[in-house]
Amino acid sequence: MKSSTLTLGNSNNSLDKMNAKRVVIYARVSSMTDRQSTDRQVADLTTYAEKEGLQVVRVFEEHVSGAKKIEERAILAECLDYCTSNNIHELLVSELSRLGRSTLQVLRSIELLHNAHVGVFVQNIGIHTLQDDGTVNPIASILVTVLSEVASIERSNIQYRLNSGLQVYKAHGGKVGRRKGSIKSRETKQKEYKEVINYLRRGYSLRDVARLCDVGISTVQRVKKDFL
Repeated sequence: MKSSTLTLGNSNNSLDKMNAKRVVIYARVSSMTDRQSTDRQVADLTTYAEKEGLQVVRVFEEHVSGAKKIEERAILAECLDYCTSNNIHELLVSELSRLGRSTLQVLRSIELLHNAHVGVFVQNIGIHTLQDDGTVNPIASILVTVLSEVASIERSNIQYRLNSGLQVYKAHGGKVGRRKGSIKSRETKQKEYKEVINYLRRGYSLRDVARLCDVGISTVQRVKKDFL
């Protein structure tokens, strides 16, 4: 009787898992160093998924500027391709800016997903870009466009202020750039990250390489870009 009860419980759990909507988490921070982490984004989105009974099938984490195009963001491109090819119901992100800094970039990513009937959930404003019947949520479309444009304008304003301050600094004799000798040579980096390069060449994922070599995923991304 105990064995039967256990088997029945496992069957129900398996059935629930099969019926659960399949979702993917994408998290991004701008810094290429290890000072910023995607841990909070992943934890918050995972908690949301568990609360809603969703099945998280993949988590993609990236350290790269949101101003870059999809083609320049390897992990985002991989994430979008996975979502559109693996019967995913929805992509979960903490904020719209995780998908990109420009309105065009955000809308392009969402359009790619919608064409494959994959929705996007934006946690900080609580919107789903697709409705339960699979049609586009018109209110979400308006919010996405407006909020993305506001973020784009703010980014332009920040860049203007930074450039203005830099010009004033240089006008008063300030110097910018790295100090001489502070940049590692290619040979030095190749020797330092020999183990990382070996794992990448053997086909390990970025996340696994970072764990195995005890380095940040951003470091692995840079090594892959420089040597592979």
